[in-house]
Amino acid sequence: MTALSSRPGPCPPVTAPWPDPGHASAGLLERSSALDLLAAEAHRALNGSGRLVLFRAPTGTGRSALLEAAAELGARIGMRVLRAYASAESPGVPLTLVRQLLGLPHDLDGLHDDGPHHLGLRSRLWQSLREHAAETPLLVAVDDAHLADRASRQWLAEGARLLAGLPVLMVVTERGQYDIAPAAPGLAYSLPPGVVRMHAVAPLSRPAAEELVRGALGPDTGAALVDGCVRAGAGNPLLLRALLDDLRAVLPHGVRAAADGGGPEPALPEHCAELYPGGFVTAVSWWLRNAGEGSTMVARALAELEDTARYDDGECDSSGGSGMPGAHQGTAGDDAACPSQEPGDEFSDFLSELTHADPDRVNGWITAMVRLGLLRRAPGTGVPRFAHPLLRGAVLDAWPRADRQALHLRAAELRQRRGHGVEAVAGHLLRTTPGSAERVASGLLDAAAAASRAGRTGAAAHYLRRALDEPMQRMRRAAVLTELGELEFAALRTSGIPRLTEALRLQKEPQERVLAAVRLGSALAGRGRPHAALDVMRELGPLDEEPALARTVQTASAFFSDHDPEIRRTVHTRLREHARHSPEAISPALRALLVRYESTAGLLSAESAMRQIRQLLAAPEDALLMPYLLGTAAAVAQWADASDDADHIIRTGLAEHRLSPLHPAHRSLLNARLDTAAARGHHRWVLEETAQPSRVPGDPSRAGASNALAHRVIALVECGRPADAERLIAGVEVGEAENDWEKNRFLYARGVLRASVGDHAGALADFRECGRRQAGRDVESPVVTPWRSAAAECLLLLGRTPEALALAEEEHRYAAVWDTPRVRGRALRVLGAATGGRRGLELTAEALGILRGSSLDVELIPALITHGLQLTAAGQPRSARPLLREAATTAERLGAVRLSVRAELALSASGARRRSAPLTGRDSLTAGERRVADLAAGGRTNAEIAELLHLARRTVETHLTSTYRKLGIRRRLELPAALNIDTLKPT
Repeated sequence: MTALSSRPGPCPPVTAPWPDPGHASAGLLERSSALDLLAAEAHRALNGSGRLVLFRAPTGTGRSALLEAAAELGARIGMRVLRAYASAESPGVPLTLVRQLLGLPHDLDGLHDDGPHHLGLRSRLWQSLREHAAETPLLVAVDDAHLADRASRQWLAEGARLLAGLPVLMVVTERGQYDIAPAAPGLAYSLPPGVVRMHAVAPLSRPAAEELVRGALGPDTGAALVDGCVRAGAGNPLLLRALLDDLRAVLPHGVRAAADGGGPEPALPEHCAELYPGGFVTAVSWWLRNAGEGSTMVARALAELEDTARYDDGECDSSGGSGMPGAHQGTAGDDAACPSQEPGDEFSDFLSELTHADPDRVNGWITAMVRLGLLRRAPGTGVPRFAHPLLRGAVLDAWPRADRQALHLRAAELRQRRGHGVEAVAGHLLRTTPGSAERVASGLLDAAAAASRAGRTGAAAHYLRRALDEPMQRMRRAAVLTELGELEFAALRTSGIPRLTEALRLQKEPQERVLAAVRLGSALAGRGRPHAALDVMRELGPLDEEPALARTVQTASAFFSDHDPEIRRTVHTRLREHARHSPEAISPALRALLVRYESTAGLLSAESAMRQIRQLLAAPEDALLMPYLLGTAAAVAQWADASDDADHIIRTGLAEHRLSPLHPAHRSLLNARLDTAAARGHHRWVLEETAQPSRVPGDPSRAGASNALAHRVIALVECGRPADAERLIAGVEVGEAENDWEKNRFLYARGVLRASVGDHAGALADFRECGRRQAGRDVESPVVTPWRSAAAECLLLLGRTPEALALAEEEHRYAAVWDTPRVRGRALRVLGAATGGRRGLELTAEALGILRGSSLDVELIPALITHGLQLTAAGQPRSARPLLREAATTAERLGAVRLSVRAELALSASGARRRSAPLTGRDSLTAGERRVADLAAGGRTNAEIAELLHLARRTVETHLTSTYRKLGIRRRLELPAALNIDTLKPT
């Protein structure tokens, strides 16, 4: 072909083609270089030397907008504009785009000729274009040339070589984006640089995107909403404008109205379903279609794997922090699959294998999407994530749920092959189609076991619930239901019983049925339904051929009867009759229950009780009944001040017998461990132990009036933290119908708390109610709760001495029967205080003599204080002071803040010189200790504190040790609360 010889006349230079803000080009942000290029090339074409201008850009970044600007420019300067738009839906007929461009009829002769005369047809089309150019300068605008048929692209490339002598500006747009499937060579691939000016269009910068948002929503739009829009739009004009259009529909009153006081500042919706009419989702779908099937699959897989649901106790993530490999491998048993790789690289490899894509293309695609702003890399790991949840949600919007579930199944299999941890695998199995395969159940059960070992019972329960949706054998299902029922009951005592009921229904073997019935009965009794618990045991039917199982049912039923006074009395009366008439039919475990009953009824001495318990422990007993025997024996040993025996029994029961958390003996052993620690005055240990719900029988924060809660309340009082104790029990009430021993223990603890804050009338009411309820259970001995002594002390403070004396004498009578240093020393102390005078001094002196050398400091300190006060009142302050100083020193060593304060007050009453500082409590800290404590409470390490205060690290440790002792705490995390300060932030 030859260039046309005819040219138009001279044209004015094109310097400012779009001054009018109303023109389409006025809305093009950050496209000045592209517009300048168009202006320059249009001027060149008007002067008879045209060229091809090619705009390459990712989908949505404004290629078509630039083409519209070019067409507008051509029309404004007198050029004739010829347009053509290629699309993926265009018929695959050769030269279809060119026919559209030149406006040729459908039946043009030879148009469909794809044979030897094809070259001639292209020449005829080019001749047609030259004829148009001979009449007037042309601007040829072609959009999305990458979608045109091959012949049309060849025609455009050949024509670009011939534009130098023509008044023709050819402006073509072409998609330029890195996709999983490699793109065909672009239009400029075979052209020399001189005949084409290629311009790459980039996404909007953040300032430009913010300008676009505020231009659409108003200049007063808040920073949070602007930031969300910018991240969700990823600097892509198509996505960002679609999002803003949706927001204008869902925020009808606009941002300005909110800023002017018309309401709260609008927030960016979190889910695509909240956007109407859905232009943003449509735009993202368009972006995906243009990216191709490979890129769409990788994008959706990335979006789906990014979603990580949490199933925890307040801190647990079921997949260890992310649903994506490489994001975090810190959960139990979750080892890194490839330590030599960076997490982001590991994930890219995983994603490529999961989607069957080329690993190099996946890595390249991720890098390109990060550069475009659609993805970001997580700090510290480099794992890619979508820039905003809305963007991620739009990518997943049209993907069928079944496809997503299938992806997770493949991901689980792949992670298992790669050696990832069981919980990482289970994170995917949770999202698979229920009922898919038994191997899914196995993976979930493995994860549940790992989560349970790590103490994350919430995650374990979630895995088990999902596992029940899978096919599994009958006995395995029963085991899963049992484990889940135990976890649910421990987390929330109103849950779990339906699971345990179903588990019992599935059991067929007699022993398994009995064990399942025991667990269900324990849960029912724990919920205050002892009648229902006993019904479950009766419904097991006769077990004449299984005597060990029959005795197990009988023993468990006796344990359940503790939750109801009438049932308890009936059961133990029947047991005593059997023991008299048929002693050989009573197992050691049941005999131990009788010993316990008679001990609390005030019918046995401690010596007799322990002699019988030791004999029973030495007797042969069935393995199923041994835990019951140990649980009962531990309680009796603790009451008898045989703490070493109690410790040994508790360790044996917990270590050698794999007891279910719902086994009655398990609860008994844990309660005995708490009772023993409290009796020794280990209040800080009690506080630490009851702060771990999984390690005590019932979460003190949720289980209502429990033994664990009672011990925690008393420990807080003794550590000088009554306000914390009051907050803990706020709203906890004991109903009239609730009369098990744990509720009575709580009443006693609440009385202790009320007495410590000066509410002696309220404390007296609690102590007497505790006694009334215990009498209804045939519990008269002070071995369980010494309510009479406590009530007598309240009566003395209220000036009701005769009533106090009567209660103290009654307590002393029962204490003489049991005859241990603890109960006798306590009873004598209170009786001496109520008696007064010389006889009172003799009684409190006798109490001191009994308690000294018994390692019962928690009882010795009050005895020292009481006797010292009596000596002071009798005019013997010099004799009182050594006793009171001993009480103060012992209380300080024990960390008993309440008793320490009482000892200090008694010392002051005796005329002793006041200490320069209290022995315990916040005010007892020296200036140096307080400085160190404040920094430690604020999160500083010992090394940082030493550097800041110019101290030796050992000195810092010494200060903290002394501080913990004075404050009655054991851990660094308790410092802020003990100091009554807000948690400080390191500066």
